[in-house]
Amino acid sequence: MVPFSFCGAEFVALGRGALFWPARRALLVADLHLEKASWFARLGQMLPPYDSIATLSDLTALAAEFDAREIWCLGDSFHDREGCDRLPRRAREMLTALTASTRWTWITGNHDPGFADHCGGAIVREAEVDGLLLRHEADPGEPRPELSGHFHPKLRITRRGRQVSRRCFVATARKLILPAFGSLTGGLDAGHPEIVRAVGSQAEALVPVADKLLRFPVATP
Repeated sequence: MVPFSFCGAEFVALGRGALFWPARRALLVADLHLEKASWFARLGQMLPPYDSIATLSDLTALAAEFDAREIWCLGDSFHDREGCDRLPRRAREMLTALTASTRWTWITGNHDPGFADHCGGAIVREAEVDGLLLRHEADPGEPRPELSGHFHPKLRITRRGRQVSRRCFVATARKLILPAFGSLTGGLDAGHPEIVRAVGSQAEALVPVADKLLRFPVATP
């Protein structure tokens, strides 16, 4: 839980991969990928069907801890556009409790374009909030300050012969990519060419650890 500034706004980076925006009492999360396990199950690959409950439990705990008034989901909130319809009862109850108690906004992503939500909240393609643009995928040509998700960035480094992987934020002076918040999501190396193409080569990987924000220059291939 580490305070840091981005384009004049003050945020708190959370180790779980969320951002808290104190001025708005807002939580920002990306890439929940709810009901990913049930999507795979329909294709015959059986995974434990608890990913949505685990993800929403974490988000519920953060909302209570920070007394969040707003929650912004930066796209790919469901693994596919029908994911909302497949939510098990307990997960649906948790989600509707959150959308009823906060100003909840779904930003659509490439996995869930045009999904019809039945759990509350507003659905938008992108939003500009207090001078910051919130969208799913970073636009390399966007001059405005921008927060996004999509790439599930992770920092992979080798220490004492062991590779360590941690979800991370990727930041430049004008762009900030959030890691995936979902419990059943993989990750793309922070220095992957697609991330570099989206934000530029002068990027840092930010890893909140306890009361510190570790910064690593993004190593490009």
